[in-house]
Amino acid sequence: MMTLAIHDQRLAKPGLQSAALRDYDSVRRAIAFISEHWRTQPTIEAMADAAAVTPDELHHLFRRWAGLTPKAFMQALTLDHAKNLLRDSASVLDAALDSGLSGPGRLHDLFVTHEAMSPGEWKTGGGGMTLRYGFHPSPFGTAIVIGTDRGLAGLAFADPGDEQTAFADMKRRWPNAIYVEDTNGTTALAQRVFDTRLWRADQPLRVVLIGTDFEVRVWETLLKVPMGRAVSYSDIACKINSPKASRAVGAAVGRNPVSFVVPCHRALGKSGALTGYHWGITRKQAMLGWEAGQVGLH
Repeated sequence: MMTLAIHDQRLAKPGLQSAALRDYDSVRRAIAFISEHWRTQPTIEAMADAAAVTPDELHHLFRRWAGLTPKAFMQALTLDHAKNLLRDSASVLDAALDSGLSGPGRLHDLFVTHEAMSPGEWKTGGGGMTLRYGFHPSPFGTAIVIGTDRGLAGLAFADPGDEQTAFADMKRRWPNAIYVEDTNGTTALAQRVFDTRLWRADQPLRVVLIGTDFEVRVWETLLKVPMGRAVSYSDIACKINSPKASRAVGAAVGRNPVSFVVPCHRALGKSGALTGYHWGITRKQAMLGWEAGQVGLH
């Protein structure tokens, strides 16, 4: 898997983007168009025009990127599909929490083990911690990978030109930590996250959760939602025995520092609406569509 360090926002120049980032830029354009026009079921020619590629290029790009045709991807973005993701989600989550597993969908998902930092470590704003970070291409744009000697502590995303802004957003979460740029050192973590061949139950990815007790409980619940399913904020509130805390749950979901791995993109509104996403609604749509391809929902 290619790794590319970012200096002086070089990824903003298309000629220097890696193949993965160029792919996502085209996908992002197509998704934005599809999400705005899916009710009229636009043709692949219209989608390709919006993505500035040919219809054949768009077809092969989506097949390579997510295992989906553009038409199937469009179906995966419809409101009906979002509602289907929520169908029976409560019972799936119940089973997951009762058994400690996420059901059959986990066979296709990240195998993750996690630990929570102590409340004291969170309250100090990361004081005394050394966080190593690197910029890496991913299926969803540039990924900012942050790790400690205990495991993956942060994962964020940025569009070309916004890398440093996204990194500054992550630094504000733990302002007193020491940050060391180490792209080579974070490559293995990036590969474990985005290379599905490395999603192995016998070698789980270790994730370190740094937040309040309430936030960690929300994030732990999200880890139980299998790929190809979704959960509402009110469902999460019930599972953590705070049934009236849907708004607070939504805030905690938005503050999730380990995007994608702790799957906050699988949290939807009660009606199936995609609602917001800290790293952009288009990226949330991309993740759900990409996952649909992984589990064969098309």
